[in-house]
Amino acid sequence: MKKISNKPVLFIDRDGVIVFEQQVDCFDKIIYKPGVFNGLSQICREGNFEVVLVSNQDGVGTPAFPFDNFYGPHNRIMETLAGEGIRFDNTLIDFSLPSDNCPGRKPGTAMLEEYKNNGYDLQNSFMIGDRLTDMKLAHDMGIKGIWFTYKDIFDRKVADIDLVPKKDEYDALKSTIALQSNNWLEIANFLVGSDNRLERTAKVVRNTKETKIELSVNLDGSGKGNIETGLEFFDHMLAQVLRHSNMDINLKAQGDLGVDEHHSVEDIAIVLGTAIREALGDKRGISRYGFNILTMDEVLAQCALDFSGRPYFVWNVEFKREYIGSFPTEMFEHFFKSFSDGAMCNLNISVSQGNSHHMIEAVYKCFAKAIRQAIYRYPFSNELPSTKGVL
Repeated sequence: MKKISNKPVLFIDRDGVIVFEQQVDCFDKIIYKPGVFNGLSQICREGNFEVVLVSNQDGVGTPAFPFDNFYGPHNRIMETLAGEGIRFDNTLIDFSLPSDNCPGRKPGTAMLEEYKNNGYDLQNSFMIGDRLTDMKLAHDMGIKGIWFTYKDIFDRKVADIDLVPKKDEYDALKSTIALQSNNWLEIANFLVGSDNRLERTAKVVRNTKETKIELSVNLDGSGKGNIETGLEFFDHMLAQVLRHSNMDINLKAQGDLGVDEHHSVEDIAIVLGTAIREALGDKRGISRYGFNILTMDEVLAQCALDFSGRPYFVWNVEFKREYIGSFPTEMFEHFFKSFSDGAMCNLNISVSQGNSHHMIEAVYKCFAKAIRQAIYRYPFSNELPSTKGVL
């Protein structure tokens, strides 16, 4: 059965990254890099990566490097790592020589074909390697690179290091390199620490005979973006979501407004909910629940939501007016119901009586603040907020 995954992948070289760079053909040559056990075990424990070992081992199987000489030390390395909680989902090793020009030999990507087309999250994937060929592999895979080397490598004397690459080769790959460090604890903090977590973004396009909608969202934004729906009052309400959720949202919608507002409001709500659901991924580390009580002049609005993976909607709002400006008040209930369906969340909204404009604006602000609380991701946490094991 074809394996499908939406996880990011962490590709890791062996020699020069986990153990010191040399031909490890006997047990005496196994020398581990400082901090590898603490750093890599933290990544495996707190991260959400599929972890894959990717290594070139020149000429294994030849008289100069028999299989037994390779697999004895290699298996010992893997067993020791496993004892420290470091387990690999896959191991990919190329045994060819450089002169063979094998497409599976790094920086060739032939060994990694299964990760290109099976739904893996390559946008948030990394390659950790000690050579620029590893960064070239990262570039060609469309992922980010962590160059496991001295930060001041170009300032060091050649005698201080085995291989100093050419500066022009580095410059060509500079945009691919997300981090340059040979400190495992620094790498672990970069990958799973609170300030360097995976991007939570999504883009959804929905084109029908009734509407054409493009929406992008960044859950960890700063409340910036642009809203264009063709409905001024609706834009004003969605601007409250943008500002008070702290998400970045860019929305451009064209709908059959000559018919009425229904199709546009419904489809925008579905797309917004879908985008947030997709950006949340598997929801590890998030608060999951959000609730807010908000007053706006004479009214009191309340909103509670749960990104539970199943939709349910409760609406305790009664308007005394049929329209606010030219916008029908009945469409607000339909917006939030459609959002609940798209986001697959429980959503409960109520508001006290008062000025209708104040009522609905308070609801949208309250709704936005509840989202902000629910999508909050706890630093250094990879826990799933459910006893079911899935959301």
